[in-house]
Amino acid sequence: MSMYRALQCRLDEDLSSLTHFLRARGVAHRITEERGQQVIWTRDEADAVIVRGLYAQGVPESTVESTSSAARPPRLAWQRMARLIPVTLLILLITAVVALITGLGSNIQTVILFTFTPVTPNGYITAAPDMAQWWRLVAPMFLHFGWLHLAFNALWYWELGRRIELRSGGWWLLGLTLLFALVSNIAQWLFGGPALFGGLSGVLYGLLGYCWLYQTLAPNVHFDLPRGVVVMMFGWLVLCLSGVVTMLGFGAIANAAHVGGLAVGCLCGAIAGGLQRRR
Repeated sequence: MSMYRALQCRLDEDLSSLTHFLRARGVAHRITEERGQQVIWTRDEADAVIVRGLYAQGVPESTVESTSSAARPPRLAWQRMARLIPVTLLILLITAVVALITGLGSNIQTVILFTFTPVTPNGYITAAPDMAQWWRLVAPMFLHFGWLHLAFNALWYWELGRRIELRSGGWWLLGLTLLFALVSNIAQWLFGGPALFGGLSGVLYGLLGYCWLYQTLAPNVHFDLPRGVVVMMFGWLVLCLSGVVTMLGFGAIANAAHVGGLAVGCLCGAIAGGLQRRR
């Protein structure tokens, strides 16, 4: 979706009054940091004109106070989220539905619909994927085995996915999600063999690597993850690779999927961040 550069101003300028006013009136926009300035983007030229006019004339203080302090109806909040981050919500919805119909991995009759390689009538997982069943190349990302597994992955996809969608749009997030799922699933199949595996964690490490490298090369407000978050995720990866997590009873870990997702995510982040930096 095309975005219009509505306004740019100093990096230290407080735009909270303006953004509160715009949100209260349903004017979709986002703010990015470009070359040491804040840039406000809108969906169309008409909204851009509104932003410029409000910025020039100033937002009435009484209006700002009423819009920022008044409780907004939950329905409107969900409508705004559905408009701003539809892909993030769609992936989470599909993940929840698959968790429900598979009984969080306990219903084998439905689980086999989402395995990377098909399952024969006698229950044997075939050695190679069937290209005619193309959805299996990414479908394992929707499989989860237990509430903790589902909650952890869903929360991290919400945190990382919406950052990318707000910064680069829904189609970009969808493309990254499918790419990272494909690479991480293939990596797990190549190094782990034909076995049952699933989860969003390979995609999550891809999104983490993307944000991390992009932010290193072209800093912006959306990908500015707290350092502790990055350290924690990498620490968890090391623990999984060491075998400690499995020894503690958390089950088998798809380490190849994690590493594969992280590698392709870092590569994409370096390319996208490098291109943005050159601009």
